[in-house]
Amino acid sequence: MDKNYVIDNLDKNILRTLTNNARVPYTELASRFKVSPATIHVRIEKMKQAGIITRTVIELDPKRLGYDVCCFIGINLRSAKDYSPALKQLEQIEEVLEAYYTTGHYNIFVKILTRSIDHLQQVLVNKIQAIDEIQSTETLISLDNPINREITP
Repeated sequence: MDKNYVIDNLDKNILRTLTNNARVPYTELASRFKVSPATIHVRIEKMKQAGIITRTVIELDPKRLGYDVCCFIGINLRSAKDYSPALKQLEQIEEVLEAYYTTGHYNIFVKILTRSIDHLQQVLVNKIQAIDEIQSTETLISLDNPINREITP
């Protein structure tokens, strides 16, 4: 991994385009930026090796898959040593999409998606609050996600 790789304007343009549509062919990128497809390929591979591009994903629409409730749960642990065991158990809960080890009021902050409020209650009571290392939780239900973007290079 080349941690010293510095991106230039061509790299930024490639990243911006791929962030909007990761399926853009290298030939189209080459034509758009007036370079060869081989140059595009080399640049993308270098950014992968440098850890700038970490993966390519398909974005799903949770609502179309039946997940209507997005919420965030602040978790307080019984003690600092409980972080790793609690995290291992949280990883096993399919509704937990993201977890953050935080400073401030909570030890861990997680994002979850559920199909309904009833489903949320089941996940909260039977899965998350059932973890012995968790002392308490606070749930914040998201009403809207008006800003949702990737980092701009």
